[in-house]
Amino acid sequence: MHKVILDTDPGIDDTMAIAYALCHPDIELLGLTTVFGNINIEKATRNAQYVLHMLGATTVKVAKGAAVPIVQNPMPHAEFVHGEDGIGNCYDGSVSYEPTAEHAALQALDAADYIIEQARLYPGEISLIAVGPLTNIAIALEREPKLPELVQQLIIMGGAVTEPGNVSPVAEANFLGDPHAADQVLGASWPATIVGLDVTHQILITDTHLKQLDDNAAKTGELIWQTSRFYVDFYSSKGAAADEQEPACAMHDAAAVAYLLIPDAFGVISGPARVIHDGVAVGQLALDRKGYEYGLTHWQDRPDCQACMQVDDALVLKHFVDTIVNYRLC
Repeated sequence: MHKVILDTDPGIDDTMAIAYALCHPDIELLGLTTVFGNINIEKATRNAQYVLHMLGATTVKVAKGAAVPIVQNPMPHAEFVHGEDGIGNCYDGSVSYEPTAEHAALQALDAADYIIEQARLYPGEISLIAVGPLTNIAIALEREPKLPELVQQLIIMGGAVTEPGNVSPVAEANFLGDPHAADQVLGASWPATIVGLDVTHQILITDTHLKQLDDNAAKTGELIWQTSRFYVDFYSSKGAAADEQEPACAMHDAAAVAYLLIPDAFGVISGPARVIHDGVAVGQLALDRKGYEYGLTHWQDRPDCQACMQVDDALVLKHFVDTIVNYRLC
């Protein structure tokens, strides 16, 4: 059984990741910690509450997190990708959803302190999965420098090693959202794995898969289908899934959950990493894959992390769909 905290900015692909984590019998989802990113922090927190409510997950905690990056000015949010409400404009035709009783009350602690509290309560047991900008994780690390020793592992959806970026030629959205936080987090000595665009751009969920969920996974499948409509239309408008024979979209954040559950589906490389803070390459992930002696002080004493470079996309898709269909909560 994996105890999991999912740090998230819901987000349509975040909704897929939340459903995946909730449904799989080997995951105990302790809480969602929210962060700005796809939308602002108010919408992200409301969406976390909404998704948990819709999926019947009344015991999962929600802790509100960072609203802005730790250093740089905020980037524009991505409503043009995820809809005005952040999850495909699915609030029954409106954006006026208010949290219901089960999830109206947030944790008294903010996201960073909630992560620290749970890590101390379950030392060495928690898999921390971060699928938004890494601001909450960086703040938690600053408040508790021993955090890497307290968690079992950190899985990050972000960055790209050789794949072009999705918000600049070199940057992925989560790392560009707070490059200083990403660089700080990758400088800490925890077991960290990056599940970035190198693999998530290979895992395209088609309308056939999504309709299978809608038809066979009750309310859970219906939610994923409804939220995905806006996302699939965006991918189609950009030609981003042009190789598919039907409409499709990437399920970026769910891939980070897949790495926890079926790590053998991924091929990884390792080395010390930096994230560029400024300039034309801001947000770029730089991973030392060769181990050369560069003699540059800004690479000294950086720990190795893993980055996923290959993936059995068919296996990941099957595992995701089968999990939702067979273990749906409602």
